[in-house]
Amino acid sequence: SRRLPAVSPPSPAAGVSQVTVRDALNQALDEELERDERVFLLGEEVAQYDGAYKISRGLWKKYGDKRVIDTPISEMGFTGIAVGAAMAGLRPVCEFMTFNFSMQAIDQVINSAAKTCYMSSGSIAVPIVFRGPNGASAGVAAQHSQCFAAWYGHCPGLKVVSPWSSEDAKGLLKASIRDDNPVVMLENELLYGVPFEMSEQAQSKDFVVPIGKAKIEKQGTHVTLVSHSRPVGHCLEAAAVLAKEGVECEVINLRTIRPMDIETVEASVVKTNHLVTVEGGWPQFGVGAEICARIMEGSAFNYLDAPAVRVTGADVPMPYAKILEDNCIPQVKDIIFAVKKTLNI
Repeated sequence: SRRLPAVSPPSPAAGVSQVTVRDALNQALDEELERDERVFLLGEEVAQYDGAYKISRGLWKKYGDKRVIDTPISEMGFTGIAVGAAMAGLRPVCEFMTFNFSMQAIDQVINSAAKTCYMSSGSIAVPIVFRGPNGASAGVAAQHSQCFAAWYGHCPGLKVVSPWSSEDAKGLLKASIRDDNPVVMLENELLYGVPFEMSEQAQSKDFVVPIGKAKIEKQGTHVTLVSHSRPVGHCLEAAAVLAKEGVECEVINLRTIRPMDIETVEASVVKTNHLVTVEGGWPQFGVGAEICARIMEGSAFNYLDAPAVRVTGADVPMPYAKILEDNCIPQVKDIIFAVKKTLNI
């Protein structure tokens, strides 16, 4: 792999530490396994190998075979076991090595987990977390590069969260484990090794990020950028470039896909009068399409000075070649182009 030049990070403020998304997720799992003996982790390679992406590093040695469980390569099988355990009163965290493999178990996720509370008139809860990397990674081609936010966000009975920063990752995972509903947590493999600043509060054992609440990452007055997962970082980069040209973007990190915090988006659109949505998934029936529809159906529509613009992944299966892959995933330049288009500059 290429070696990047060594760069000294800026000195963090008092009580603030640089923590990678990987370590934030590991902290969350460790703290919740310790806090509640009903919590257990299962999936392929999560135990003795410390996880395919080292998210569960050290947890098997600390908690043993009954709390951190290696499974066979059978998503339908171990997901069914996890859903049954949740119905029986445990709180499983079910890891998919990537969410592309969750398609092997989508019947268990949708029909068994999501619908049971409704079909039992609320008498059977299914407190389970389905988690793992989602969306495009790098060089893994068509069958391993899909974003499942719209797939699972479509289904009533599920909650769907999509973290960007280390704070998002830790707080949302802890909130998801404590929730009495099935939660799909869509992480991003390319973010695992990225360090983010985390405050002392965010590193405490009591820290959670409420499900269903977006976060304004940057205040602005000219255009609203709404995104989730890795593209939030692209939006902030685009906003920094545009700020030099006098355009102030408000960047909203959705954090939760379902239930969606449309109120925060509406309030921002009322302020900026322009909307651009950014996502790595396909355009048809996507997260951006849902945001645009909700804005059009609500009172914020009257404040729009131009049509909302969607920036999405290309409407094709992901190619393997790097140059084609780059052209299929939204880049910073694409966001800047969309902002200038909606502002007519």
